[in-house]
Amino acid sequence: MSIFQDNLERLQALASLDGISAEDLSLLSKPALVSKAELEVGGNKYPAWRILYSRDLGPGKGGIRFHPEVSEDEVQSLAFWMVLKNSLADIPYGGAKGGVKFDPKQADKTELEAISRAYARAFQPVLGQDKDVPAPDVYTNSQTMAWILDEYESLVGHHEPGMITGKPVELGGIKLRSDSTAQGGYFIAQEMVKEFLPGKEAKDIRVAVQGFGNAGLFMAEKLFADGFKIVATSDSRGGIFKEDGLDISALSAFKAEGNSVNDFNQGEAISNGQLLELDVDILVLAALENQITAVNADKIKAKHIIELANGPIDLAADKILDAAGKIIVPDILANSGGVIVSYFEWAQNRTGQILDEDYLKNLLEKKMRGNWDRMLSLYREKSNISLRQSAYILAVRRILAAKHWRGGQA
Repeated sequence: MSIFQDNLERLQALASLDGISAEDLSLLSKPALVSKAELEVGGNKYPAWRILYSRDLGPGKGGIRFHPEVSEDEVQSLAFWMVLKNSLADIPYGGAKGGVKFDPKQADKTELEAISRAYARAFQPVLGQDKDVPAPDVYTNSQTMAWILDEYESLVGHHEPGMITGKPVELGGIKLRSDSTAQGGYFIAQEMVKEFLPGKEAKDIRVAVQGFGNAGLFMAEKLFADGFKIVATSDSRGGIFKEDGLDISALSAFKAEGNSVNDFNQGEAISNGQLLELDVDILVLAALENQITAVNADKIKAKHIIELANGPIDLAADKILDAAGKIIVPDILANSGGVIVSYFEWAQNRTGQILDEDYLKNLLEKKMRGNWDRMLSLYREKSNISLRQSAYILAVRRILAAKHWRGGQA
């Protein structure tokens, strides 16, 4: 089954859980606009996509990823998740996603810039601050966004910083964006501990973090600073495990020098697969999709899982973990801090009003904790649903309400 078919099956399950009609659910079963291109750079052709899934709540919003395994199915699934995430976050966005199929680790800066600019040229007609607003994702960053913005503005002939978020501060970005996904996830981790691990001190809570890129690294640093025992983490080349806890500050410095996590001189080297199966209190998934599947779901010992990545647990695994009583905080809540802060950036670009950073930090925290409370409240009220299903129901209700006000049109 494709990732997208997984999503549709999860969606259909809501009919029996919340009385949403099959007709209503069918309104969410396909994207509004699928755009494809082949980017010609240096004699090579790279498949690329921009998929706008919904614009019912506002313009499309979602990142662009550069990865050798990007596919249309993946981009469509990610766009679908963005619709739900933005709805649950209660911000005025629909959902979208983009991707280019190539290996950025094998490209130099000149080629990365050329591919970024080619992407802007290919999709300029469907992008814009009121149409569809990209942002960074896997293996893209503020520099990528700056190249895309510059190329886009050269094509349209005017400044439009609100057409993209995650930009450098000098081009209209905001400082808060760099660690906003992890910051939002950290607030959710605090709420999860308070609700499901009451009375347990941070030093006695064992945590494994799969993924030591931007979000995973920041999340590990925040939990470590709070006294949590981070016993394992990993990157794409492997991981490291230490029974009595890793020195995350030292590991972050080691990683910043270009080293792999599993070359760190503490503990023992482990694989990503081994990390997932460790006996820990909290497992943070901050890598890629489909890390836990039917193949390894019954080997997962962690009682509590936070999806900081998009779609790290497939549908079959979700059912196995749910039956085993695992508490899973869904991606559409756990990693929504990034898009909430992207909204702050977009709103600032559009209005020209510069807001105080402390005010925005407090607003991010207020929204993350408030969205947790809404999800938890419905979870308790219905009693027979998972946290993921609670989050999906809240998100779908808001999207369908918007569709109905519009007369059922996408």
